[in-house]
Amino acid sequence: MKNTDLLNGKIWKAILLFSIPLLIGNLFQQLYNTVDSYVVGNYISSHALAAVGQSTSIINMLVGLFSGLATGAGVVISQYFGSKQYEEMKEAIHTSLALTIVLCILFTFIGIMMAHPILVMIGSPKEILPLATTYLQIYFAGVSFMLIYNMASGILRALGDSKNPLIYLAISSVVNIILDLIFVLYLNLGVAGVAIATTIAQFVSSVLVMIQLCTTKQIYKVELKKIKFNSSKLSRIISIGFPAAIQNSIVSFSNVIVQSYISSFGAAAVAGYSTTMKLDGFLQLPIQSFSMSITTFVGQNYGAHRFDRVRKGLYVTLLMCCSIIIFGSIVMYTNAQSLVEIFTHDVDAIKAGVTMISVFAPFYIMLTICHVTAGALRGVGQSKVPMLTMILCFVLLRQIYLYVATHIVHELVVVFLGWPITWVINAFILTIYYYLYSKKLVEMNK
Repeated sequence: MKNTDLLNGKIWKAILLFSIPLLIGNLFQQLYNTVDSYVVGNYISSHALAAVGQSTSIINMLVGLFSGLATGAGVVISQYFGSKQYEEMKEAIHTSLALTIVLCILFTFIGIMMAHPILVMIGSPKEILPLATTYLQIYFAGVSFMLIYNMASGILRALGDSKNPLIYLAISSVVNIILDLIFVLYLNLGVAGVAIATTIAQFVSSVLVMIQLCTTKQIYKVELKKIKFNSSKLSRIISIGFPAAIQNSIVSFSNVIVQSYISSFGAAAVAGYSTTMKLDGFLQLPIQSFSMSITTFVGQNYGAHRFDRVRKGLYVTLLMCCSIIIFGSIVMYTNAQSLVEIFTHDVDAIKAGVTMISVFAPFYIMLTICHVTAGALRGVGQSKVPMLTMILCFVLLRQIYLYVATHIVHELVVVFLGWPITWVINAFILTIYYYLYSKKLVEMNK
């Protein structure tokens, strides 16, 4: 399957063609936990729904750390590809996979051992604690499959191939849906069955993507005996990926702490929050997809010294993504109750979910500006700035706001306002920084 040419031709067309498979792929990725939530919410209990939802933010905390490193690997690989340094590119690919193997072992151990203590730390309601612990421990027992897929598919995307990772993810999503229904409805395995189904599905996607990397005749072919660390490549990957990794994990950890505020309102509030985060995840799919696209687009064109395409690429991407998000926000806002009712029939949970949507929906365009601009900056290797600004806004300012505001007014809506307030501040900071940095690109293009 032919890769998308990001170095030549119309910019909007190249980014759109590259983004569409990413969007569909992210949709299937989102279906993993969404199907889990639908099955447990409708066929087990609202407590089971809350348990799966509570687990998700903890999973995102550790996975976010890895995703940042995978982003660094993708930027390095795309820049080598853009500058036609193919031997350097292959060394970066094998180093990325060696790093993945080490982190698979580390994440499996940490995830299993820390599942229960973290749930206790964030104040998980007692009625959902055993279910959440079970789900988390099973998930982390098979987390290696998810890490391998993410890194391997990231390598393919860095080279312009966003289509094959989509196919593999689609297959695994179908497997996940079928196994969810079998394990819960027919084998009565409950929350454990949902976690096992997800693990098996992720195993399928990891095997398929590694088969492509190991059997392809393209220049990026992976040879298992060459999977080892190259110190210079590892240094570059970490220098770009580590800030993104720290940002992702700390922001996710901040969200885990935020859940402790939500937990104080009871299991119904947690269930409503968990449900709305699934809906939020679907609306954020275009943001994630265009952010990933602009990182690869900028990485390749920056490596090829096409600085004019770097600047134009960001503006085109923002225009396309913001248009989609405005439409999606309106749909979510006007259909809030119907959407929440898909996952739960608990009146209090529905009320909490609708409240959260009414607070979030008007401000998603600010989140778009945050992530797309951050993606462009990472593509040129400027990953420290997005890290610092997002930690400042999404962690420090958000926690300060929550601590002060909830002591003044103990209302759930006050907790939810912590997100859009910090989105607006971060969008403003990143926009100003990119405007100043773009002037340097203009000078470099002369």
